[in-house]
Amino acid sequence: MNFLIFLGSVRESTPPRPARLGMRVSKACEKLLANQHSEHTVEIIDPLNYDFGDVFKPEFSYHRSKVPAHLAELADKIAKADGYVMVSPEYNHSMSPALANILNHFGSSLFSYKPSAIVTYSAGQWGGARASVSMRTFLSELGCLPVSAMIHLPKAQEVFDEEGCVVQESDQAQWDEYMNRTFHQLMWWAQGAALQRDKVDPTALAKAFTKDPSQRNAP
Repeated sequence: MNFLIFLGSVRESTPPRPARLGMRVSKACEKLLANQHSEHTVEIIDPLNYDFGDVFKPEFSYHRSKVPAHLAELADKIAKADGYVMVSPEYNHSMSPALANILNHFGSSLFSYKPSAIVTYSAGQWGGARASVSMRTFLSELGCLPVSAMIHLPKAQEVFDEEGCVVQESDQAQWDEYMNRTFHQLMWWAQGAALQRDKVDPTALAKAFTKDPSQRNAP
């Protein structure tokens, strides 16, 4: 299995500590997913590593011969992935603009018929839980249906160190069990979806629109 972890923050520091809080959470997710099976590949997609420009222009709007290399590279990674982990802080009770921006650059055909997992965090007491409500709708429309179990991490700066390890070693097993409930669901659905895609091309049953969204309209 091949999984991508999308880090939904472009902050280079997060109070009350200088290290990026979202990166700590992402690294914790990476460790758990990689530990499930030695053959799994897991990669963190950090928006700070990509230049999306000042003017919004998604990957699918370019002529195929003119797609910027960094967008083409990420599109290929998304297409080859078996599942996704979406890591987001909470902005105005919604998912982060950074996460929405990076995902909006790619068409749903790259994500479709694969599962996703929702992971939210905060420096305060709510763990970004309210952001997850809008994320379910967003990810469902994108085609990577979110699994039922979600991960919410309040006061994440007190839970994880800069390498994504639980600060209090005695609490490691409890945090692993809590987070793995979601990741076990993600892997179960990812494996099932991969097997079914090998048997039946989903676009042969429900054709994707190729010109404009009106192709999905009712008669």
